[in-house]
Amino acid sequence: MIKTGLFENIAEVSDEARNAFIGYLEEIEAEKGYKLENAGEVSNYLFYIAQGSARSFYIRDNRDITVSFSLEGEFVTAMHSFITRSPSYETIETLEKSLLYRISYENLQRCFQEFQDLERVYRIILEKYYIALEEQMIFSKFKSAKERYLELMEKKPKIIQRASVGHIASFLDMTIETLSRVRSKI
Repeated sequence: MIKTGLFENIAEVSDEARNAFIGYLEEIEAEKGYKLENAGEVSNYLFYIAQGSARSFYIRDNRDITVSFSLEGEFVTAMHSFITRSPSYETIETLEKSLLYRISYENLQRCFQEFQDLERVYRIILEKYYIALEEQMIFSKFKSAKERYLELMEKKPKIIQRASVGHIASFLDMTIETLSRVRSKI
């Protein structure tokens, strides 16, 4: 089962709250390309990636646009859909064989009612999500292609090894050709 240090890199949580949360988790072994969430459907689960990686993307004008990457030790969901209970704009899929744990929206709410320290952890997760989203927006608007690639290498170097060149180029808001030129100069 999942490590007892599940939240240790986020916030301190009582053993009772951690065990209650873990008790609601379902384990999922997923192959590469497994869809965790689908665009047009309400996101019902918050996922924890124990091993592997995932990407969030949407399709626009028949183009696959990667929004984010998630790695081991991170939570992932279609956040807008999960919070608002409305259909998701994005699809989330695994990039490789992965081991994940998921908790349903309803069970997460039960945990919050019983354990306030879990609400604090969730708030911190949401804050990290918001900061990453804002950084990505700034990142794509104000930095050069080379700066965007170097920042990805610095912040999430494992993505360079795990994601396809097309997914990376899409995430960095550049063509595959531009990404190849940037990489050749580094």
